[in-house]
Amino acid sequence: MPTNSDLLSCLQSLDGASYKAYRDIQGCHEFPDFTLWVDRVQGDPFATPSQVRVIVPQAIAQFPSHLFRNPIREIALRDWLTRQFDRVVRSLWHQLPRAGTGNSGTIQMVQPGQAILERTSVLISAEGVEARFRVGLPAFGRRIAGREASELLCQILPRVVEQTLIYANLNPEEIQIHIEQAEDTDSIRQQLTEKNLIAFIADQAILPRRSGVDDRPLLESVIPFQTPETLRVELTCPNRGQVTGMGIPAGVTLIVGGGYHGKSTLLRAIERGIYNHISGDGREWVVTNPTAMKIRAEDGRRIPPIDLSPFINHLPQGRSVQQFTTDNASGSTSQAANILEALAVGTQVLLLDEDTCATNFMIRDRRMQALIRKDQEPITPFIDRIRQLYEDHGVSTVLVMGGCGDYLEVADTVIAMQEFQPQDVTAQAQNVVETYGGNRLREVTTPFPPRVARSFPKVLPVGQKHQLPKIKVRGLQQLELGTYTGGYTIDLSSVEQLIEPGQLQAIAVAILALHQSPPPFNFDDRQGYLFCVQALDSLQSFPQGDLIEFRPQEFAAALNRLRQKDLQSLDDKPSMKSF
Repeated sequence: MPTNSDLLSCLQSLDGASYKAYRDIQGCHEFPDFTLWVDRVQGDPFATPSQVRVIVPQAIAQFPSHLFRNPIREIALRDWLTRQFDRVVRSLWHQLPRAGTGNSGTIQMVQPGQAILERTSVLISAEGVEARFRVGLPAFGRRIAGREASELLCQILPRVVEQTLIYANLNPEEIQIHIEQAEDTDSIRQQLTEKNLIAFIADQAILPRRSGVDDRPLLESVIPFQTPETLRVELTCPNRGQVTGMGIPAGVTLIVGGGYHGKSTLLRAIERGIYNHISGDGREWVVTNPTAMKIRAEDGRRIPPIDLSPFINHLPQGRSVQQFTTDNASGSTSQAANILEALAVGTQVLLLDEDTCATNFMIRDRRMQALIRKDQEPITPFIDRIRQLYEDHGVSTVLVMGGCGDYLEVADTVIAMQEFQPQDVTAQAQNVVETYGGNRLREVTTPFPPRVARSFPKVLPVGQKHQLPKIKVRGLQQLELGTYTGGYTIDLSSVEQLIEPGQLQAIAVAILALHQSPPPFNFDDRQGYLFCVQALDSLQSFPQGDLIEFRPQEFAAALNRLRQKDLQSLDDKPSMKSF
């Protein structure tokens, strides 16, 4: 096996050669404390940087086994190591041989956000620690910069490994805090169902964010969260012990209040409570049922065939509602489809904000009912289904509602936000209903039907000679999957609980895996809620460091938004994979 000295000699001998000669270093290189794998070499200095990984045996890394003795602790440790790698690379940025063209001299690992997620960037086991990242191999023009490359791979990279993957060189207290935070949060999430709760927000939580594009906490002029006594609960964590805060009971919960008082801020924190967060985020003790799904209207989205009859009973021109499909949905139709699609993959909690909902889907007041007869209105408003969903199917709803008092009649819990602080106004809301009554007519007499599993054709974009589809991720907004002759475009801009681009990358890999028979893992399994990205990684031609865990909810959302162009099924007759 080539050694680091061999790699150094090779790089120096390649100085000034054509950039494609870098392929000579592809493969394995043995360093004193780790093994370097160059899995993919970029074609030119402007292309995506080369895929590289290092493996440090535990005899050298020496991470105590208790740090990764169960899945949640292992994920948290890997998350911390990813953050540490990113910090070290940034600290050494000024020392990197950045002279040259294109991506010369860069070292790039996936950059974590505020959530603790399973990523394929770092793996750990009893045998060793593995870090996966990209390196921009240096060049001047399209000629190899051998001296700079040898400095990057043979001098700077060993320093990064030493400061990142050797336990003796790390801060054990920081690691322990990070792991215990994730373990405690996960413990609270597991207690929600037995406590008949769908969400928990701890006292002193900081919910506002710095901006719509900066997910870090807003620390200036912020009042920490304080729980109303009537909603206070106490939960026990394995490490921290007792934690007190507001428990949102199962059922129908309204979040009300004046404008700019924090209604949507609270709902957004609950949305993100499906993930564990790092210590200091402010939402590290905001915990939500792991199946909770944000629902909104989505004008213009594509809807594959679906039975909309629970919400829409007829359409003009005799169009079918049992097999409804469109490439340009309206607000009400898209919101109905979003709810039914979420229910099909096991969602137990629906999260809605009136600001992003279709008004005609949410409510028809008494005056409108008098003007437009029910036989002329195909939509069954959500207000008339919301209690059926909970009472017949156990599906809870949290709804931000500041403009329609009719929803007070169907609410179990009403939380008013005043100056960013919650107050339990359930009793007052009931008094309002009794005082002012309600004169709108209920518009449904049939029960809400059972959840219906969705099915998807097993298709894959192929081109000449069945070339492999290419994946292009555009932030959190769009996913492109296909070849030059056809493919998918998937608009995920309205799927609000996707938080890192690596989730879209992993979803794309999972979509491609649908054509395998049998599939490499069970897409019907909702037990763990999050797909194992290591299973997806095993499908790739070389190890990937940018795959991040995702839920069945977001996977189904991607499949339901496929816009197909010149697709060919892999089989003469499409087979089906069902949720």
